[in-house]
Amino acid sequence: MQQRIIGLTGGIATGKTTVSDYLHHTYGLPILDADIYARQALTNERLSKICDRYGKLIFDDQGHLDRRKLAAIVFDSEIERQWLESLIHPYVRECLQSEANRLAPSTVVMVIPLLFEANMQNLVTETWVIACDPQQQLQRLMQRNQLSKSEAIQRICSQISQSEKIELSDVVIVNSDNTQDLFFQVDQALLNSPLGLYTPFPVKD
Repeated sequence: MQQRIIGLTGGIATGKTTVSDYLHHTYGLPILDADIYARQALTNERLSKICDRYGKLIFDDQGHLDRRKLAAIVFDSEIERQWLESLIHPYVRECLQSEANRLAPSTVVMVIPLLFEANMQNLVTETWVIACDPQQQLQRLMQRNQLSKSEAIQRICSQISQSEKIELSDVVIVNSDNTQDLFFQVDQALLNSPLGLYTPFPVKD
């Protein structure tokens, strides 16, 4: 039986965490979060390469990476963003693949914000995109990350457009302010997929 691997994506601040939390707590599905692996990647040799490229100014007084300063650099330059992603994405891909293999044949959810941008579609058996009203997305991002309007727009525009992601995805889930409706769409996508019912993760006594 083919392992079912759901690739959950969507623009920044569209509600991916809300959906992945629901899938985990309601259906017991393991969640593999690309952002967590991306943070783990910024250590040791990769961190040294970042320091060589940008200098010690992007580190705080304790020698820790200042992620806001790094974000300001990479979101301001496509060249720098591509350089950083080329450093991180291979590690993220390896972690996602390894964990999915370890959990097989259980259904797993890979939360990959840059699923299409990083060409990671081959890691999953189906793609779900979380979409929402662009103005709603902008306000959520500004509030969540304490960003100015221009900073938030810059981050949103660093990804491919929502319409492109919708075109590329197998399932579109619309996230409005109605959580009940959101979760109903998730239920339908999970239980009525042509790929079959999900295989729950075995829970040990």
